[in-house]
Amino acid sequence: MTALPAQPVIHEINTRVWLRETGLRAGRPLHLGDLPKETWDEITPAGVDAVWLMGVWERSPLGRSIALDNPALRSAFTAAVPGVGEEDIAGSPYCIRRYVVDEAIGGPAGLAAARAELDRRGIGLLLDYVPNHVAPDSPWVNAHPEYFVRGDASDVRRDPAGFLDTGRAVLARGRDPFFPPWPDVVQLNAFAPELRRATADVLGSIGDVCDGVRCDMAMLLLNDVFARTWGQRAGAVPERDFWADVITEVHGRHPRMVFAAEAYWDLEWALQRQGFDFCYDKRLYDRVLNESAASVRGHLQADEQYQRRLVRFLENHDEPRAALTMPPDKERAAAVLIATLPGATLWHEGQFTGRRVHLPVFLDRRPEEPADQGLRSFHERLLARVHHSGMRTGHWQLLDCTGWPDNDSGNDLIASCWTGDAGRFLTVVNLSDHPAQARIRLPWHELGQDTWELTELLTASDRYGRSGAELLDSGLYVELPPWGTHLFSVEAGRP
Repeated sequence: MTALPAQPVIHEINTRVWLRETGLRAGRPLHLGDLPKETWDEITPAGVDAVWLMGVWERSPLGRSIALDNPALRSAFTAAVPGVGEEDIAGSPYCIRRYVVDEAIGGPAGLAAARAELDRRGIGLLLDYVPNHVAPDSPWVNAHPEYFVRGDASDVRRDPAGFLDTGRAVLARGRDPFFPPWPDVVQLNAFAPELRRATADVLGSIGDVCDGVRCDMAMLLLNDVFARTWGQRAGAVPERDFWADVITEVHGRHPRMVFAAEAYWDLEWALQRQGFDFCYDKRLYDRVLNESAASVRGHLQADEQYQRRLVRFLENHDEPRAALTMPPDKERAAAVLIATLPGATLWHEGQFTGRRVHLPVFLDRRPEEPADQGLRSFHERLLARVHHSGMRTGHWQLLDCTGWPDNDSGNDLIASCWTGDAGRFLTVVNLSDHPAQARIRLPWHELGQDTWELTELLTASDRYGRSGAELLDSGLYVELPPWGTHLFSVEAGRP
C-alpha cells in the first residue's frame, strides 16, 4: 500500500475513455496491463499523489439495457457525443454488478499491473465504492434479499417505478430523498446488520488492490438521512451509524486505507466524525463559481483541521467542465486558490487541457477537442511548484485584506499563508472581474526590521524586496488585475 500524504492531490481518470483513446493512438486495443509507461507518466505529472481510476468494476448488462431504452438518457448521450452508437454506451459505472475488475479493461491482472506502475512512481490508487445500491442483476439480489429495503406485491402495483419484483422478493429501487427512484438499481438497507458486514467484507477485498476508496453519495447511509428516506421500511434505527461500523471493521484489516466521501447537504462534519478521511467540499465549489469573494472567505474561516479533511475541486465527472463554467482567467485564478488551500485537491482528466464537453459516465467515447497547451502548462507548473515548495506541510491561515474608505475592492481578494519547516508562503487571489487593491498584514512577527524577498513561484523571475517593518506595520500592498493572482515564497533578503 502506498502511503498517501496528509493532503493528497488526486487525479480522476475516466478509465474506459482513457484506455480507448490511448489504444487509438497506439493503433491497437489496450488494457490496463499493457499500457506503455509514458501513458502513466502523462496522468501523473509532478505534484499528483494519487490516481482515481473511475469505473473499473463490472458494469451491469441489465443496467445498460435500461439505459439504452431511456429516451432522456439517449438524448443526453447524443448531445454530448453526436453520432454516438450503442457500441459506445458501456453502461453506468455506478450500476455495479460485481466488485470485480471488468475484463473489458484488463480484469484483476490488469489492475494489479496498473497499481504496480503507480507504486513505482510513488503514486497511490483510489477506486470507487457505491454503498447505497447495486444493479438489479447483482448476485446479491437473489442470494441475499435480507441486504435490501423490502416491499410487497401491493407496492409493485401501487408504485412499479419504485419497486422491483425479483420473483423471490420485492425490493425497493435505489433513490435519495429528493428525487424519484433510479430505474437501474436496487436499494441496500443501511440498517441491516447483514448488509453492514457484507459491505465491510467487500471493502476489505477492495483494500487488497488499492490504497483508498471514493464512496459514492456517502451521506445517504447516515442514520438520520436513511431513516427520513425509508422510514419503517428500513427497520429499527441502529445505535451506531453505518460508516462508524463499516470503516472501523475495514481499518482492522487495512489500517491505512483512505476513505473519501462524496458528500452534500452540509454533512461533511458528520461523515468526518464517523471515520472518513476526506469529504467533498461542494459548498466551496458552488461559492467559487457563483458567489462573491466574501462568501468564499466566510467559508474558509472554518477550523483548519476540519478543512484539511475536505476535497477541493473545480470539476469532476458529476459537474460541468471548468472551461465551460468559467472564463479562462477566472479558471486560472480559481485553480491557484484551490491548489493552495488545506485539504485534498481533486483534478479531473481533461481539466488541464480545457475540455468543455461534460461526458455522461455511461459512455466510453468522447468528442475530439483541441488541447489548450498553455492551460496544460499552467496547471502542471502550478501543481509542481506547490508540491516542490512543501508549503502544504505547514500551518495554513486565512488573512485579512484591508482597503480604504474610498476603495473597498480589497473585499474581492482572498489572501492566505502557509508557515512551516518548508518556509513562508503567501497566496493572494482576486476573485472578481475588476482590479482590486488592499494591504495584507502578515502574521510572521520574526520579519522584524530586515529586508524580505517575495518570489513569485509560478514565474520564479518576479522578485520584490520589502522591509519587514512595513510588512508588519501597514501590511503588504497588493494590486491585482481582474482574476489576478500572487503566489509568493517569502524569504530573508540577500545582504
